[in-house]
Amino acid sequence: MTIPVASATAESPRLLICFSHLRWDFVHQRPQHLLTRAARDHRVVYFEEPLFEAIDNTPRLRLRDDASGVTVATPILPEAATTDVIRALIDQLIGGLRRTELITWYYTPMALAFSAHLEPDVCVYDCMDELAAFQNPPPGLRRYEELLFERADLVFTGGYSLYEVKRRQHPRVYAFPSSVDAAHFRQARAGRPDPADQCSVPHPRIGFFGVIDERMDLALVAHAAAEMPDVEFIMLGPVAKIDPAILPRSANLHWLGGKGYGDLPEYLANWTAGWMPFALNPATRFISPTKTPEFLAAGLPLTSTAVPDVLRGYAGNGLVAIADRASIVATLRASLRPPEPAWLARVDKHLAAQSWDMTWTAMRDHLRRARMAPVEVLQRKGA
Repeated sequence: MTIPVASATAESPRLLICFSHLRWDFVHQRPQHLLTRAARDHRVVYFEEPLFEAIDNTPRLRLRDDASGVTVATPILPEAATTDVIRALIDQLIGGLRRTELITWYYTPMALAFSAHLEPDVCVYDCMDELAAFQNPPPGLRRYEELLFERADLVFTGGYSLYEVKRRQHPRVYAFPSSVDAAHFRQARAGRPDPADQCSVPHPRIGFFGVIDERMDLALVAHAAAEMPDVEFIMLGPVAKIDPAILPRSANLHWLGGKGYGDLPEYLANWTAGWMPFALNPATRFISPTKTPEFLAAGLPLTSTAVPDVLRGYAGNGLVAIADRASIVATLRASLRPPEPAWLARVDKHLAAQSWDMTWTAMRDHLRRARMAPVEVLQRKGA
C-alpha cells in the first residue's frame, strides 16, 4: 500500500485532514467554501469515502491536487476490505507528511470507524446536516456521533435550528449558518450570456439549483408547473438517493442536470425569479440552504417553503417569500415582477454582514483558542 505523498498540496506544516461523506466534485457547497479558505494557511487533505473497484486486491489511496489548493484523497479498495485497511492508508498518508500540527475535521461521524486512533491537536465536528434524519442513514450513525461529541474540541453547526439541538451535547458549539460569496453571484445582476441548454426555453423562468433528493417536494413542483403553464421552471442539480423516473414531467418543467459552480451566474442571470420547493420533513427540519443567500446575491426574488432556518433568517425582514401548496401559485406569480430597488438595497445590507471569508476567519479564531484550552479542561470546570 505505497502512497505517493509527494503530491500532497501546500508546504504548510499545519495539516488539516477532513473526513467527509460528500465527494469533493459533487456539488460546491459548505465543505468546499471553508476548506478552500483553510488551504491558504494549512495543508488540507479532503478524505473521501472509499470507492470499491475491481483492482488487483491492492488497496491504494488516489491523491489529486485540486486547483483550490486542497488535496483530495480517495481510498480505492477491493470489495472485501475492512476499516483496518483504511486506517493503514491514513497512517501512511499522515506519516509521509511533515507537520507540526494535526487538525481532524469531520463532516461524517462514520469516519471514526477508521480514524478514532488519531491524536489530533484539535478535533472539529462541522455538523452541516442532521444526517440521521435523512433516508436510510448508515447503521451506527447516532452512536458514532456520540463518540465524536466526546472527542471533539469544537462543534460547528450549519444553522441555528441545528445549533439549538446540538448545543446541549457539547460545551463548545457554535452556529455558523450558510454563508455566501456574494461577488460571485452578483455577476448575475449584470447580465450574462444564456447557456446553450436553456437559451431556447421561453420566458418567464423560475429556477432552482441544488441537489435534487428526498428534500424536494416533487408533488409541489408538479402542482406549480401544472397550474402555471405560461411559466417555465428550470431545475438544475444532480439527482441523488431518489429514482430519476419519479421526477414530474411536463412541457414547462426542465431538468437540466448538475452545473459547475462557476457556471451558475450565467443560468441565474437569465431567470426571472428563484424558488426552493423543499418538502417539510425530517430531512429539512434542520437545513440552512446555502442557495438562499446565493439567490439573493444574484438579485432574484425568492420563494421558499417554510423551512425553519429560512423563516428565521430571511422571511421576517421580507427578503424571502414563504408559500405552501395553497399559496404557491400566487406567490410565484408575484415574484415575476421586477424587484424593487428598496428590496435590493435591503438584500445587499443583509448580505454585507456575511461571507465565507468572515465565516472561516471566525472558525479559525475558535481553532486558535481551542489549542490553548482543550475541551477536557472546560468539561472539568462544568462549562
